[in-house]
Amino acid sequence: MSDEPRIPMLGIDESVAAGADVGLEDATARLSVFRLLMNQPDVAKWLRDLIMGLLWRSSFDARLRELIIMRLGWSTGSVYEWTQHWGIATDWLEVDPEDVLAVRDWRASDRFGPTERAVLAAVDDVVEHGHVSESVFEECRAHISSDPAVLVEFVSTIGTWRMVSTLLKSFDVPLDEGLMPWPPDGTEPDDWKVGTDD
Repeated sequence: MSDEPRIPMLGIDESVAAGADVGLEDATARLSVFRLLMNQPDVAKWLRDLIMGLLWRSSFDARLRELIIMRLGWSTGSVYEWTQHWGIATDWLEVDPEDVLAVRDWRASDRFGPTERAVLAAVDDVVEHGHVSESVFEECRAHISSDPAVLVEFVSTIGTWRMVSTLLKSFDVPLDEGLMPWPPDGTEPDDWKVGTDD
């Protein structure tokens, strides 16, 4: 990640004002990613609605959602995604930090049961192949829910934050002021193309 994004970010005051015109909260409009997306306010608003809906109005388990997002941040090498959601996961939602760290090498970890392992395998499928494979999907159906609404939210969560990672990395979005990269230990992935061996 470079120090400067590939397209300009709006100044904070400008972003807040433009965000108000399309219904973005001040706190959202101040984030680096939205200051960049406010170059196209409609896209910023559409993405905000999708993200906030999945974050705060979804019936999908919040802990599993954060494990998904953190695995995506790690496996795609998105320092912004990992850094932003470290605080959301560990502070706001009180996900055990050791669980969050374990997503970095989840296959070798003994912290996860069949539900988490199915979810994380689905994330790796999407990163590696662009979709959840049939066998992994059936594991998810067995361990998460057979409710179609929950499964839609689950796959939408993976797809949405995979897209967010693409935006963040493609535009070289810088971290928000005061954040240190790759918390809590500053360790970053050696190779962002973390594939699966099986």
